[in-house]
Amino acid sequence: MTRIIGGSAGGRRITTPRGVHTRPTSDRVREAFFSAVESWCGSLHGLRFLDLYAGSGAVGLEAWSRGAGVVTLVEQDRRTAALISDNARTLGFPKANVVAATVSGTLQRPPAAPYDIAFLDPPYHLDEEAVAQDLTSLVDREWLVPGAMVVVERSSRSPEPGWPATFTDTREKRYGETVLWYGHAASTRPPAAQE
Repeated sequence: MTRIIGGSAGGRRITTPRGVHTRPTSDRVREAFFSAVESWCGSLHGLRFLDLYAGSGAVGLEAWSRGAGVVTLVEQDRRTAALISDNARTLGFPKANVVAATVSGTLQRPPAAPYDIAFLDPPYHLDEEAVAQDLTSLVDREWLVPGAMVVVERSSRSPEPGWPATFTDTREKRYGETVLWYGHAASTRPPAAQE
C-alpha cells in the first residue's frame, strides 16, 4: 500500500500492483518532487499534469489531490491501468483520465491541450534512447505549454536523460538509489518552418 501525502486526499491509501514490475515512487521522493513543483509554480491549482509510465498512479493522483485541474495517467499494462482507475474512484476522483496504452504510442498523437507539468517514471531497464525519444515526442507533438516543467525519475546509476536542445534549466536531485532530473521546455515556441 502507498499513501497520498498531501492535499484533499492526504493520508489516504491506494492499492499498488502486485509483483516486481511496478516500482512506486517513494513517499520521500514524491514529497521532494511536489515541493519542487510548488516552489516553481506556487500551486498546482488548475494546472494540467501528465503522468507517464504511471504504475500505481501515485504521482498523478497526488497531483490531483494537490489541486491539478486535469490529470492524465498513461500506463501500458491494462490490469495496472484498471487499478489506477479503481484508486482514483476510491479517492473521489472518478473522472481521472487513465490511458491504457504505451507511452511511445500515446505521444505520437497530439493532446487535446498541452500540459504544464510532465512526470516520466520509465522502468529502469528502459534504455536511454527510448527515454530521449519520449522527451522529443513531448516537444514535437506539442504536449507541453511553453515553459512546462518536465521531470524524469531514474536510477541513480543512469546517465542524464537525452534532453531536447530546446530544454533549459536541467538539473538533478538524488535520493539514495533514485534521481530526479528536472528540465523546462522552451519558454516560447520556435517559429513554424517556412514552406
